[in-house]
Amino acid sequence: MSWELLLHGVVILAGLFIVVIVMSAAIRSFVLPRNESVLINNWLFRAIRWVFDAIAARASTYGQRDRVLALYAPVALVALPIFWLWLLSVAYTGIFWGLDEGHVFRCYRISNSSLLTLGSEEPTHGVAATAFSYSEAGLGLLLLTLLISYLPTIYQSFSRRELVVARLELRAGSPSSATALTTWLHRSGHLHDDEPWMRWEEWFVEIEESHTSLPILSFFRSPQPGRSWVTTAGVILDTAALVFSAVEHARSPQMEVCFKAGCIALNRVQRFFEARAGSKPTDLVNVVNSGGTGQEEASRAEFEAAVEQLAKAGLALRPDQNAAWQQYCELRSRYQEALLFLARLTVSPELRSIKQS
Repeated sequence: MSWELLLHGVVILAGLFIVVIVMSAAIRSFVLPRNESVLINNWLFRAIRWVFDAIAARASTYGQRDRVLALYAPVALVALPIFWLWLLSVAYTGIFWGLDEGHVFRCYRISNSSLLTLGSEEPTHGVAATAFSYSEAGLGLLLLTLLISYLPTIYQSFSRRELVVARLELRAGSPSSATALTTWLHRSGHLHDDEPWMRWEEWFVEIEESHTSLPILSFFRSPQPGRSWVTTAGVILDTAALVFSAVEHARSPQMEVCFKAGCIALNRVQRFFEARAGSKPTDLVNVVNSGGTGQEEASRAEFEAAVEQLAKAGLALRPDQNAAWQQYCELRSRYQEALLFLARLTVSPELRSIKQS
């Protein structure tokens, strides 16, 4: 008899532990305003991502892969509260069994009746079981309410992010490049204007906050297959690096602040996802620090072609092109690894760097 009571007690404690884990995950996911990595969420998101990656791998074009992966974030977001509710159902099934509410199947019916507020099966053994039934109903409603209330927040952040992505495409073409954006800024008279750089700085600050506190946002894809928040961030930072290194007397405090905000944002988002993954991808190559490989030579050729395009557009350039190249490499090394990591993580379109469309 004592062993049976001990087993019932252990099952009740295990059920309560699962309830605490689920509520902690919900609070840290949707209420706590900081970047928290939630283990059970990570398990679910990885499992769903594995399925979508397997389906996308069968596609023959990027557009087809993009259409498949566009469903990943919405499906994962909807599956998250379902997963939480399932864990609560299992936990309370164990609790009701530990409180002698009958065989496991009856306890399962009581649990789900309470969770879904059906009232079709009620506990019969005392106040404790009834109290647990009511608490399960309340927690189930709370989890659904949290998701519903935060959906507008998620989509508002998504809309603000994509507004900048679309506006940059209008200015830098599709696919966008730093050379095209720099040329447009010069032609429009905004190269030395603080307004666009201030707008992009605010965009980077919001990316850093929203894409770590609500990490699923990173995987919401742009409405058009050729767009991506990652490639947009790369074009803005490449433009700043190109202007700083190659254009004479073009450095402005607001441009510097925007560049710093972008580097911080990308690196912090990268570190957040690396911590969730538990390891750092080994197949990401830092082109700038690749030590004389063909990739670096190609980048030098692209840089020289970009400088030539800027000269044709009428910009005043630095006379020492070697010094300009070295400075461009140094500036780009501050964010390139993070940029490549996030591009691979989100399956972004081609990172064109300073190449022309």
